[in-house]
Amino acid sequence: MIYEIRVYEAVEGKAPAMRARFKEHVAPRLPRFGIELLGVFEGPVEDGRLTYLTRFNSEDDRTRAWAAFGADPEWREIKTASEKNGPLLNRQTVSVLSPAVAGLLLA
Repeated sequence: MIYEIRVYEAVEGKAPAMRARFKEHVAPRLPRFGIELLGVFEGPVEDGRLTYLTRFNSEDDRTRAWAAFGADPEWREIKTASEKNGPLLNRQTVSVLSPAVAGLLLA
C-alpha cells in the first residue's frame, strides 16, 4: 500500500468555491477511478487550504488512477465550468508515502 497526501491552496478569495467543488464533484468521483479517499481536512477558510489523504495498492495504480481521473470528460467539463471566472487552485503539493514500519498502520 502507498498513501498520498494532497494539499490544495486556493487562489485568494476562492477557498469556499475550491472546497465546494472538491466536496460536491471530486470526492464522489474518486472511487470510480480506484482512488480510496481516507480523509479530508480543512483549516479556517482564510488559510485557503484543503488537505486530503488517499490510498492505493501500488505506485502504478496511483499513476493510472490520476491519469484516468484527469482525462475523464465529465470531470473536465466540471472543472472548466467552475473556473469560468479564473482558476480556483493556486498551488497543490503532493506527497507519496509508504509505510515505514509494518503492523503500525491504523485500520
